[in-house]
Amino acid sequence: MTDFESRLLVRGAHGYEEARLGAVWNERKPDRRPDAILVAAGDRDVQEGVRWGVARGLRVSVRSGGHSWIGNGVRDGGLLIDLSALDEVVVDAPNRRATVRPAVQGTRFNALLAAEGLVFPSGHCPSVGVGGFLLGGGYGWNSRALGPACFSVEGVDAVLADGTLVHATDETHPDLMWAVRGAGPGFFAVVTRFHLRVHPAYDQILRSAYVFPHELRDEVLAWSYDTVPEVSDSLELSAKVACTPGVERPTTTITAAAFCTPQDGPEMLEPLERAPFLRHALRRIERRPSSLDDLYALSDGLTPKGRRYAVDGVWTDAPVERVLDAGQEVLDGIPTRESFLLWMLWGGQPTRENACWSTQGRLYFSPNAVWRDPADDLLGETWAHDSLRALDPVAHGTQFADANPADRPDHGLRAEQAARLERLRERYDPHGLFRTYLSPEESTTALAVRRRAERTA
Repeated sequence: MTDFESRLLVRGAHGYEEARLGAVWNERKPDRRPDAILVAAGDRDVQEGVRWGVARGLRVSVRSGGHSWIGNGVRDGGLLIDLSALDEVVVDAPNRRATVRPAVQGTRFNALLAAEGLVFPSGHCPSVGVGGFLLGGGYGWNSRALGPACFSVEGVDAVLADGTLVHATDETHPDLMWAVRGAGPGFFAVVTRFHLRVHPAYDQILRSAYVFPHELRDEVLAWSYDTVPEVSDSLELSAKVACTPGVERPTTTITAAAFCTPQDGPEMLEPLERAPFLRHALRRIERRPSSLDDLYALSDGLTPKGRRYAVDGVWTDAPVERVLDAGQEVLDGIPTRESFLLWMLWGGQPTRENACWSTQGRLYFSPNAVWRDPADDLLGETWAHDSLRALDPVAHGTQFADANPADRPDHGLRAEQAARLERLRERYDPHGLFRTYLSPEESTTALAVRRRAERTA
């Protein structure tokens, strides 16, 4: 244990339980306990941790920012390598490059970039660490224009299953880089540093938002779905079906963020401003100058720390009438006042040969259950996962950021990419050292069922 620069906490040791619970941002913690947790202080710790696990026959899981809704890094048995202390940022402004550690959060990263006139499509939630976000593809602010954030990864420093630290680029380790860009929790190494291409800052950001009464829900959602192919890629368009403070019945809010550049200006918002139902808006915000910090604050208000969450989602390109019909149970069954259905108008992008990232669609349909009382765990889980099964006929996969394969199995990669990923895993990690996606035995819904039974016994 003295080989480590930082803390190695074996199960039962002082500080272990605090580290286990702290490794999951969601207040609803999994009932899974690693044999040991290594809170790494640097690359050498990660290397020694991998070797320590191999020597003891322990499988290895990884936590970066801890924002996995299902706590994918926290598993029964084995070694959890906690990277939350690795949060260094180095910006090379003249070359539009940056090097970041896996626990770096988007708010801090973009604040440092803004000082240099730069920006990065980091995650919408301000406290998400870049590690899991980038590995899962990275659907960030203005990603319709800048692409999934994983497309901006130019290299990584990664510890392999034998404890070797490699610096990988498309030239030196093309297969490893292919998997880095989108493998999500199925990646077969530990990334300790990302080398990123960053982008020129926007001329301005303008935000518009309109709140509509419940009876206009389907009309608003259908209009946005049919309109998104016609709007600029620099306009981020989404809708939210939820309760609005001060309004008794459910509402539908459509929001647009225009990331203005010399090529795309405020006129991007005109299609929304011509929408036929706009006169029925209960509330409206139009072309409000905003910053990324403003957008982060709004996102944080939807998913504040200290709540219990169950989140899921599917991609679809089906005709919107079929989507609305299949999604009725989800749309009509929002379980709490803080819960919401996210209707994210992605639009779709071509895949790339150098990235395994592949599953996407015009729309990301995502139930977000949010609650406070542990007694509501099963209610939230059931709505987020079980109700979504009705969309199976129109869906074609999910995204790793929200996936819960233990409770609602779905594919996060196209079949060809998934098969190639498993072939690469056999080469890079032949003994299965690194944990991959959750299994049914690790179900969070089963935990909710068990705890409800214990309360009623």
